[in-house]
Amino acid sequence: METFFNFLYASIIASTPLLFGTIGEILSEKVGNMNLGVEGMMWLGAFAGFYAAYKTESFLFSLLASFGLAAIGALIYAFLTVTLKANQNVTGLTLTTFGIGLSLVFGKAMIASAGGAPKTSDLFNAKISAIHIPGLSDIPYIGKILFGLNPYVYIGVAIAVVMYFYLRKTKIGLNLRAIGENPAAADASGINVNLMKYINIIIGGGICGIGGAYMSLILVNGSWQDSGVVNGYGWIAVALVIFSSWNPAKAIAGSLVFGMFSSLRYYVPSSIIVIPTAFYQMLPFLLTTIVLIVTSIRKSRENAQPASCGINYYREER
Repeated sequence: METFFNFLYASIIASTPLLFGTIGEILSEKVGNMNLGVEGMMWLGAFAGFYAAYKTESFLFSLLASFGLAAIGALIYAFLTVTLKANQNVTGLTLTTFGIGLSLVFGKAMIASAGGAPKTSDLFNAKISAIHIPGLSDIPYIGKILFGLNPYVYIGVAIAVVMYFYLRKTKIGLNLRAIGENPAAADASGINVNLMKYINIIIGGGICGIGGAYMSLILVNGSWQDSGVVNGYGWIAVALVIFSSWNPAKAIAGSLVFGMFSSLRYYVPSSIIVIPTAFYQMLPFLLTTIVLIVTSIRKSRENAQPASCGINYYREER
């Protein structure tokens, strides 16, 4: 029983960056823009969050820095696709390349300046370590997985819940969904389509950036590395958007499933079955491929992608 709950705890830790990336992309796609730059925005957030933590030792400043730099990347994407009507897929892929390249260039400069791989301080690490709530965190089994997690996990779940109610229960969320389904009709009803697209694409990008910061500060133990920080999680997040049917609440469960596959290799007894480590590293990406294939075969109107997603809106043609 203890092994199972330890596995669940590790799965939650591994799933959190995917949750941030998924929620950010859902917000962008719901307003009609498919942003394939999630990986790049997560890299931007990873660098900005780490650098701010390394220099200031402030959790809040690190959080804002990761959100801010990724949001700037999303702003560039929004300008190119919403204002200049550039191809969304090409622009998103370019943003990925740009985000990775920029982060690695500045990362190498930071390593050179520090004389080696920089690490966050013990003071900062204490701020982002698992929270301990006397009494609640000590409850056998469930105390650790409910009341003993790091602050990013609670922030991620809170954002997912807020986004669910924002999209499903508010007038602004209804307007956003209308734009994603039929921007011409939304425009005719008086909704400022371009403004709504800009706002939600930028916020979605910033949320992806927080997921990147989580990876550089939590998953790689607060030590900047030249490569392997985000490690393809941005692409998994894009598939998770489909897996969760563009629903922020379902994204929580979907992220956890992928987190379980990422953590599985640490909990399969090697004495029972010997499987190469590379197989376990492949599992999340294999599951991503299966999800994409299955969802392309099974089509449901209720769980379908927003009708205008990936299609630029030309106001003069409505």
